[in-house]
Amino acid sequence: MGAGGGPVQLEWADRPGVAVPLDGGKLAGAVSLLARASGGTGGAISEAAAACNAFANKPATTNILNRVRDLTIQAANGSLTDPAKEAIAVELEGLNKDLLSQANTQYLGRNIFAGSSDTSGAFNNATPPVFNGTPGSTVERRIDANQTVRVDADGGAIFGDGAGSVFALVSNVVADIRSGANVSARLPAIADRINTVIAGRTEVGARQAKILSAQDTNDGMKLTLDAQRSGIEDADIGKVVLDLKLQETNYQVALAVTAKTL
Repeated sequence: MGAGGGPVQLEWADRPGVAVPLDGGKLAGAVSLLARASGGTGGAISEAAAACNAFANKPATTNILNRVRDLTIQAANGSLTDPAKEAIAVELEGLNKDLLSQANTQYLGRNIFAGSSDTSGAFNNATPPVFNGTPGSTVERRIDANQTVRVDADGGAIFGDGAGSVFALVSNVVADIRSGANVSARLPAIADRINTVIAGRTEVGARQAKILSAQDTNDGMKLTLDAQRSGIEDADIGKVVLDLKLQETNYQVALAVTAKTL
């Protein structure tokens, strides 16, 4: 803010009172988004875009659950031998561990399914695993002067929690196979979990489109800044940008966004 509490405005050095077409607020906002974030990982937009790209385009969890469904259908075949059923049970146990690994995915040291929590893992290693994240919390990244975008996902909603989790569901399928129970009764619940994950990927895809649109806009803003920089005389542009950034923006890089899953 300026001395009188209004927006900061740049003026031409040789034309006092004549404003540079880009006001200080827009300048500060654009620079804060285009500048490298702390840790040298890229600007807020590039960081969020990279994370959401990985998140939306690597459907590891979906693939695992599809395999769980296929194995459950196979196990429902009454003609299978006991060794064949046991082989399916063992594979399902391995897939359950893979699911837990996906649920604890991190990006730059932060769990993408734990919300704003800084817990060491979104889910613990209990039997069944319990959600350690902060229910209902979100992690937002600013992508332009007027809007933010969410770059995490709700692990409790996607994977469930404790006895109501997908981990418990797969363990129950394994127990049914080994006890001789009809596992086909578990198929509707597995289908529900697959649909939940697909819905999560769709939501992230929408955020990704929003980020890419903002990135295009800010790339254009960068060209404008570069063009106008040469016309601002007798000013240390680096200092001006830093001062405006500190005055006009009040957020810190609070997370490391989302990465590889759903």
